[in-house]
Amino acid sequence: MARIPYVDQDACISCGLCVDTAPEVFRLTDDNLAEVYDPAGASEQKIQEAIDGCPVNCIYWQD
Repeated sequence: MARIPYVDQDACISCGLCVDTAPEVFRLTDDNLAEVYDPAGASEQKIQEAIDGCPVNCIYWQD
């Protein structure tokens, strides 16, 4: 089974880097916090780029 990305919204600082990196997977909510809306929208490699680029490390893989 594929891993699923998860955003800890309590730690999110609304920088939007994940949305810029993988807009097929991440979006900002009405509260301007990142969320995963399509976990299968991009390759794991592209999602990993968003995870690695997050300045507060609030994106994780869930198994």
